[in-house]
Amino acid sequence: MSSAKRMPPSLKTKPKEEVNKKALVWIGSIIGVVVIAVAVLLIVGN
Repeated sequence: MSSAKRMPPSLKTKPKEEVNKKALVWIGSIIGVVVIAVAVLLIVGN
């Protein structure tokens, strides 16, 4: 039973790392889209 109690925390930490990686990818993609949008607006404005 002690091994069963130890396993769930290790399983909980792994999904948190995956969620953090996905969040970083989403944030990076959003920043990329914003930068591209600003560049396009600057080009069109000139």
